[in-house]
Amino acid sequence: MSKKEIIPRKDSELIDFAKNLISYATEELASTKWKVAEAEVFIQEPLTDFEVKYIRTLDPRRSSIDVAVKNEAKMVLTKALRNYIQGFLVRNILVDLEDRRTMNLPVYDTTPTNIPPPGIPVTGILGFPAVGLVEIRNIQAAGDKRDERSKHGVRIYYGIVGGVAKTIPARPATGEDLPHSVFTRRNRFRFDFTGENGKEVFFCMRYENSKGQTGPWGKIISSFIP
Repeated sequence: MSKKEIIPRKDSELIDFAKNLISYATEELASTKWKVAEAEVFIQEPLTDFEVKYIRTLDPRRSSIDVAVKNEAKMVLTKALRNYIQGFLVRNILVDLEDRRTMNLPVYDTTPTNIPPPGIPVTGILGFPAVGLVEIRNIQAAGDKRDERSKHGVRIYYGIVGGVAKTIPARPATGEDLPHSVFTRRNRFRFDFTGENGKEVFFCMRYENSKGQTGPWGKIISSFIP
């Protein structure tokens, strides 16, 4: 994605981009640090609408009407993302370089920063709040506490064996075998796998700092989607 193409065009990447933005631009960070409204207020509703309609088009029995409805919802979500990013983030001097990197926004500053790479793995446990939903909870450092000065977040890699979307060909041997990912700074993250019920999903996490440097892989965890 080039600097001019801030918002992804591919459907699945657009969903991941929006979820990442919502996960990062929380009320606590946005209102306290940036002095703006949280992203969820503007993006969650169009995101949910688009994701439902996108999943519907993955069904082989989809119709041209389903695709048209999905594309219309995509336009609404893209507009909501653009309005939030351009209205609250792009020219906001309180949004620093780390924030911009984490949200996949353009970063033009090339001044080196002295941020050490992560050095410890991440752990978490799975929860199942509802049908189709899988949540990683208690995301935390394994063993020694991480260096808070490094301001690490966590990148969660995942894939579904035999899934309609986010599919992988076989059970992963390492995190390298999981091509899809999201970034979060929270201690939990919820995935909506509606339509993938009964399929096996795999996750693997590692810390990532604002320079894109990553720590060691954690253990692969898996479950069947309820």
